[in-house]
Amino acid sequence: MGLIATILKYIKEESDNYRNSSSDNYDYWNNHISYVYDEAVRLAEKYNADIEIVSLGALLHDIALIKRVGDRKDHHINGKILADEILTKYNYPIDKKDRVLSTIYNHRSSKNATNIEDLCVADADVLAHFDNIPMLFNSAFVRNNISLNDINSWMKEQFQRDYDDLSDRTKESFNERYNMILDVIFNKR
Repeated sequence: MGLIATILKYIKEESDNYRNSSSDNYDYWNNHISYVYDEAVRLAEKYNADIEIVSLGALLHDIALIKRVGDRKDHHINGKILADEILTKYNYPIDKKDRVLSTIYNHRSSKNATNIEDLCVADADVLAHFDNIPMLFNSAFVRNNISLNDINSWMKEQFQRDYDDLSDRTKESFNERYNMILDVIFNKR
């Protein structure tokens, strides 16, 4: 079994552990990471990025949330530390490991990207929100305690923030889909 398959299995197991032991029962793998992984690989192929680096970064980008290490606002920092430990355990080459860690540290916005692999993971993290819109409802109701009366404005704000976080390169190819999503969800642009 290659390292990507090993890490994928590990993330699925840790996601199950989180879901089975948390009060919110959130399934990181099925509700978010699998979407990020698929989008990241697609973008890596499209942008000629290193698929191995992007794959590992996409799989590990939210490891601190899954493992409940630190605060959500710092999960990119704590995730980098945890991923370093995981990749070191598998004797992953240092030069490659540093590139994977960069994708994790910079995944919160494409504006932070220092290379094409960072951009693929950051953009995939945003695109995953559009791939699984019900996940945003879960976030609104469970994590943020948004009332049903306020959900429309909250969702619009989230969609706009996410869209703004995309790189110009990805925005260009995603724009038509984004407008269709707005049409369906809000019946207007």
